[in-house]
Amino acid sequence: MSPASARPEPARHHDHGTWLARFTGGILVVCPRCGGRALVAPPPHFVRQGSLGHLVFAPRRLTCAGCGAVADHDGERQRGGAVGARPGGTEDPFFRRPLWLQTRCAGRILWAYDEEHVDALAAYVDARHRVRHASPTLSMFARLPAWMKSAHRRDEVLAGLATLRSLAPLSAPSDRSDAAHARGDRPRR
Repeated sequence: MSPASARPEPARHHDHGTWLARFTGGILVVCPRCGGRALVAPPPHFVRQGSLGHLVFAPRRLTCAGCGAVADHDGERQRGGAVGARPGGTEDPFFRRPLWLQTRCAGRILWAYDEEHVDALAAYVDARHRVRHASPTLSMFARLPAWMKSAHRRDEVLAGLATLRSLAPLSAPSDRSDAAHARGDRPRR
């Protein structure tokens, strides 16, 4: 075997147009009552549809295992029609609660909805070759900020994603990242 064939093939990432909405099935947020980790997910009686588009219209329930807080969100309506949630940013798109998975990275805030979202971002950032198979306007990966896509920031972003992964199983208010503050309790730059 030659030395060239012994080298591992560089990691490739194939972007097939993954929507950010795909990761809204279970969002980890800061509990409004105790400040610990809560979950925003479709209620148990919700019947899942076939497409991802329904995720932005589906009702949601916020539940906290720590203090027992429960809240329901039946969706917004405007002029008699349903208004879909707009995923993106450091708050969940339904209750507008700060995300549990946030950390400071490269002078910015790195965030994710859940562990699956962290894994998808890590696979993309770690890839040396990125292949796009879908429209750049719909794909979550195409819309990532340049600092996350930069090869110069790869190690820093991967370390930030590892921090998010380590935060996911934690649930006490004292485990919360300083970046994942409750609204109004800290000034935001």
